[in-house]
Amino acid sequence: MADRYLSFTGTAPGRFLTRRLGLPQPAPLRRWSAEHPSLDGRLLHLTAGKSDPDLAPVLARTGLEVGTRADAGTGRPTAVVLDATGVRDTDALAEVHAALHPVVRSVAESGRIVVLGAPLDPADHHQYAVQQALEGFVRSLGKEIGRGRTANLVRLTDAGAAESTLRFLLSPKSAYISGQLIEVGGRDAGVDTGIGIGGATVPVDDPAKPLAGRTALVTGAARGIGEVVAETLARDGARVVCLDVPAAGADLARVAERLGGTTLPLDITAGDAGARIAAALPGGHLDILVHNAGITRDRRLANMPAERWSSVLDVNLASVLRSTDALLAAGALRSGGRIVATASIAGIAGNAGQTNYAASKAGIVGLVRSLAPRALAEYGVTVNAVAPGFIETRMTAAVPLFIREAGRRMNSLGQGGVPGDVAETVAWFAGPGSGAVNGQVVRVCGQSLLGA
Repeated sequence: MADRYLSFTGTAPGRFLTRRLGLPQPAPLRRWSAEHPSLDGRLLHLTAGKSDPDLAPVLARTGLEVGTRADAGTGRPTAVVLDATGVRDTDALAEVHAALHPVVRSVAESGRIVVLGAPLDPADHHQYAVQQALEGFVRSLGKEIGRGRTANLVRLTDAGAAESTLRFLLSPKSAYISGQLIEVGGRDAGVDTGIGIGGATVPVDDPAKPLAGRTALVTGAARGIGEVVAETLARDGARVVCLDVPAAGADLARVAERLGGTTLPLDITAGDAGARIAAALPGGHLDILVHNAGITRDRRLANMPAERWSSVLDVNLASVLRSTDALLAAGALRSGGRIVATASIAGIAGNAGQTNYAASKAGIVGLVRSLAPRALAEYGVTVNAVAPGFIETRMTAAVPLFIREAGRRMNSLGQGGVPGDVAETVAWFAGPGSGAVNGQVVRVCGQSLLGA
């Protein structure tokens, strides 16, 4: 559904009125397209404290021209990467302000600021405190910078292992992600590009098709976000198996045919769903499992019958747990595989009238946190989740006008997201270079004020 307010604020009268009335002034976001697959311009590489010598070659491979502090006064940078991994005390923390203060106003519209931090050291409370301080700093910065710019924090163990994450955050694919903390392990924690996990080699021959040779299953793929997730994974080279309830068979067949994939009409809540999925997989194996299927049955708890509660928990959480367990136990997910589940900001912040939905989505967060380290150690599989905020879909188009407008504006970017924002995040999690990204729940919400 068209965002008329966003269009209006792009006109001269709209800019004048919104400034005078103190209303949100959202900027159109630059998202990925085949014609514009990357951000153009210069990346400023700044440091606070001791710098990581392995970072420079990684940034050089982002496709942006890399400059240093000496270039800060020349033109408008498209992106700024601040290496704060060496910040261990408050004196070094002052260097964060000194580095960004002179340049933050000059970052181009729809630009990126990425702050790199180090893992928290429980043996050094000074380091722990100032590295934790970076999180509050970045979240606040994301709420200040406006004009479609984003700010995110990456805690990394190894600069090389963070390459896929930096490429994602410094690209148009991350347009609706801001104020987030992403933790990245070392290269020995997972798969880097062309490196195997658990002894298996995962070659990447074509950067434009990073998922070539891989099989992905997407649940709830007949329409909405699931359809776009399947489309995005197919764009990146994956062979897609599209799963949805039998009642959606016509739409499911249309999606699969368009993407050159296969259909799997199946009720994901069936007790034997995992076994039936395993039996239906091409070659009997799977590389990427995307749990997208979900339903809402909103009503305040005092007015909610048991059926509304149980149906939401069964589809959104219990079926995810059962089918994941079955597929892992059957060895259907190959080493180097990816599990990506769908949480929600409702599960993080809560939402009136959605006790059932919020419980199910908070359960997904718990699943990721518990299963991720064990799945990696035992099966060589990573487990992560996306947590969408207000996304422009047919469902949100049916929301009453004023509630819909509030949902759109109550975030740092002042607008709703689109299904492609969620899909690009799933594709990043699914990528062969993202093996060091594990146990993460990334909000795709424009830095929603809910739970922020």
